Amino acid sequence: MKPGTALPPVATATEDDAPRWLDHGALDEVLGYQLSLADVPSKRLFFKHIGAPFRLRPVEYALLVLVLSNGNDVTQKQLGRALSLPAPNLTILLDKLAERGLIARERSDVDRRVQHVRLTAQGTRLARAAHGCVPAMEREWAGRLNAQEKALLSALLRKMAGRA
Repeated sequence: MKPGTALPPVATATEDDAPRWLDHGALDEVLGYQLSLADVPSKRLFFKHIGAPFRLRPVEYALLVLVLSNGNDVTQKQLGRALSLPAPNLTILLDKLAERGLIARERSDVDRRVQHVRLTAQGTRLARAAHGCVPAMEREWAGRLNAQEKALLSALLRKMAGRA
């Protein structure tokens, strides 16, 4: 602003109270922005159906279901790669789940550097119960995407994540 020019007027409370939509046009082509906007209702649904009832964060749920659906015998390294988590972050996550009695870690008899992660009986029950809530959660998305759109979006997201 040039010296001597007046500042724009400060908005009053009544001006701020009027609902108005912001123009998102400059961000329409920014995929990261669109993904972050789509993540908001996704997380809201997750916490409604799984997060709050089972006291699980999305990464904790994903870890438990990955272990359950892979024969209840995966390595810590496999989980880190699947969840894109660095080893120190994964260790903290596994410590928290172990403290809750949901997982157990065991050193490999063949290679002592390898740690296997398994669900406890309590972890298995929780993972199955939480995963059982997915259909209800997915039904709430049904009004926004048809089956074809959902399949396309899933394929594109897997491709973006390098899993296509």
